[in-house]
Amino acid sequence: MKRLFGTDGIRGVAGEYPLDPSTVRQFGVALGEALRESGKGDAGVLLGRDTRESGTWIRDAVAAGLRTHDITVRDAGVISTPGLAWGIRRGSYDAGVMISASHNPFLDNGLKVFGGSGFKLSDKLEAEIERKILDHGCDDPGEDVVPVENDPGTTGPYTEWLQALLAGGRFAGLKLVLDCANGSAAAIAPQVFRHYGAEVHTLGTEPDGKNINLDCGSLHLDTLGETVKSRGADLGLAFDGDADRCLAVDARGRTIDGDMILYLIARSLKRRDQLPGNAVVATIMSNYWLEDTLGKEGMTLERTAVGDKYVLERMLENQVALGGEQSGHVIAREHATTGDGILTAVMLVDTLLDEPETTVEILDRIQPYPQLLKNVRVREKPDLRMHPVIGPVVQEVESALEGQGRVVLRYSGTEPVARVMVEGRDSGLVSRQVDVLVTLIERELGA
Repeated sequence: MKRLFGTDGIRGVAGEYPLDPSTVRQFGVALGEALRESGKGDAGVLLGRDTRESGTWIRDAVAAGLRTHDITVRDAGVISTPGLAWGIRRGSYDAGVMISASHNPFLDNGLKVFGGSGFKLSDKLEAEIERKILDHGCDDPGEDVVPVENDPGTTGPYTEWLQALLAGGRFAGLKLVLDCANGSAAAIAPQVFRHYGAEVHTLGTEPDGKNINLDCGSLHLDTLGETVKSRGADLGLAFDGDADRCLAVDARGRTIDGDMILYLIARSLKRRDQLPGNAVVATIMSNYWLEDTLGKEGMTLERTAVGDKYVLERMLENQVALGGEQSGHVIAREHATTGDGILTAVMLVDTLLDEPETTVEILDRIQPYPQLLKNVRVREKPDLRMHPVIGPVVQEVESALEGQGRVVLRYSGTEPVARVMVEGRDSGLVSRQVDVLVTLIERELGA
């Protein structure tokens, strides 16, 4: 069981354990030690961050720990998470650390670790770093701050790479609204879409260290939707704080979530014969309509545990070209090693331009299954399906759905919380069955 790392790195309130200065420095020590033990480290480590005010001191703390093993550290500055992963590969670094808490409020921050290949670390390597910090004890090198050398060869070239994916002027005539969440996308996304000829109106492009994700970005689509409608725009695109995810809204302001984006891009790739095995990977949280609709159009959906890292592992294992999450993490394996919100947005707009129907018409005929998720605080985390009382009731709920729905039970990786999700064609039945399971879990395991 993970102790520091969650589904996407180490995350918490900046300044508090496990993101207090001492533990962050120890993290740097442990990462440096792991690199040296594997015969690496000479090529250095690339650091990047989003726009949170805590990013600078966390960068310095990670660098201090890495330097105890004589590892060169360079700073890519404010950049997106996929931009950092791209820069690690381009610069032939041994590893990289993205300092970001993604869609969380500014008080939070986090550490996302990548290997030299640009892929996130495996669970095995994360566990090794945890053991070095928690079990073996890493010496804290102290608070001396040594300036980190800048790496000027990442953000600019990454932006240019995004601008070279399609023919120049491809989006000419389109009116787009971009919500950059006052985060990493602010200095990149508008430039990319203007390069492609779109008329661009922006939201969330004035980061001040504290306003990242504040009533903006991919978790707050209302303002984007209203702006799209008031400006008569064709589409709205929203990123999260570190720009590794993208959601959208259509001309009526309706949400285009990650499932819908996967569907649209998958059918486009299939038409172009660029979808190996006609397969797509998503998580257990993706709506059943996606699996059902892909199946009707000659494609299959493979499911994994929640987390884009697990999606990518399955993609690599089965040589699948496209995968992602309902939240908007979309991985295009031909182009990237992790979810890339700006790349996803470019691919989505390119796809929609080739559709015979308008985006509004496409959304009119997409009917997601009713899906309800509730959280239950628990005192322990046994296997719910094997529990002598809860397990049989889960089977009864699944039988009541009559093969036209699902029950998904999982625990939070960072909190004492069980997540109960029921999905089916009948919203009333879904609501009743969620309440049955939640009441039972509270009675048997409630904290």
